[in-house]
Amino acid sequence: MSELHGHCMCGAVTVSMTPARHSLGVCHCDMCRRWTSSMLMTLPASPGYAALGPVKTYVSSDWAERAFCAECGSALWYRITAPGKMHGQTQMAAGLFDNAGESTLSLELYIDKKPEGYAFAGPQRKMTEADVLAAFRPAAAEEDS
Repeated sequence: MSELHGHCMCGAVTVSMTPARHSLGVCHCDMCRRWTSSMLMTLPASPGYAALGPVKTYVSSDWAERAFCAECGSALWYRITAPGKMHGQTQMAAGLFDNAGESTLSLELYIDKKPEGYAFAGPQRKMTEADVLAAFRPAAAEEDS
């Protein structure tokens, strides 16, 4: 897949990445809705992405961090920090890239938290809060052992 180049709203942060696959994901969890005022739409990044400029990170849960531009506040990425097979997986904000990297919607997370005022059409996979949390439990259980 070809490398994508993007930037935040003010241009202070530039991002380069190769998508792990051309598929968009959407998260409707409480934190993503508060962060973006709707939902977070992302592209999965392959290892080796680069972000240059005033990047700030915020540890938003026991298993993840979020990054944003320190100048304009644009969302940059969501990264898994918990130990386990998903450690380091990074979801780049789709809005950083023109035409969202020409990707199609394939997954909606926390579908049971989505406000009633909007909906995406299509056959994308939909996971509830319980489905998403279950995906993280194996790593937590290994850590507790």
